[in-house]
Amino acid sequence: MGIFVFCLAEGRELGFSSNVTPGLVEHFVRIFGEQARDRLKAWQDMVRSYQLSGDQHWEKLSDHTEREIETGVNAFYNRVPFIDDLKHWGVEDYWATPAEMLASNGGDCEDYSIAKYFALKEIGVPITHLRITYVKATKLNRAHMVLAYYPSSDAEPLILDNLEGDIRLASERPDLIPVYSFNDDDVWLARTGERAGSPSQIRLWQGLLEKLEQEQRM
Repeated sequence: MGIFVFCLAEGRELGFSSNVTPGLVEHFVRIFGEQARDRLKAWQDMVRSYQLSGDQHWEKLSDHTEREIETGVNAFYNRVPFIDDLKHWGVEDYWATPAEMLASNGGDCEDYSIAKYFALKEIGVPITHLRITYVKATKLNRAHMVLAYYPSSDAEPLILDNLEGDIRLASERPDLIPVYSFNDDDVWLARTGERAGSPSQIRLWQGLLEKLEQEQRM
């Protein structure tokens, strides 16, 4: 998991399926084979199928529609095979971009959470509803990462997790002990609920954003 160190400022419009360039697709096809093209297109099609139009606003959607979108996004990524970073990338801890995850057809908990975060942002969910959350998974006795969705600022979050197919309230997941969470704007400490600085302090997050910028130039 990432540790806090000082890094550069983050970008806000990165990681979207709509920003995947033809050059990036061909780059991944050379590395991962022709099926990478199909997986990247499936990602783009999934996002487009849920994306809000210009006259739609997330806050005005019905609870049923919100849950339908969240469930669809969660299920799409959870179909990607779980592969440990060391086996998949040859390093202990690697945060893949959504395109890397799908092109390579593998990821771990950070990759699932990050990909879901960017997809929901692209669909039209305000980041105030979303927090990538670092937890201790007691059943696994190890660090883990999930995406938390907050229906409102004071609501109990719903947990999007690769370990379980169903989206459940945080209180229904006593196996997950939150440590800290973050989105594009802030970092929060779970124990106190206080803000703890900028996400640019998270080394692996900053590295991820730099890779996303590089992808856009391909």
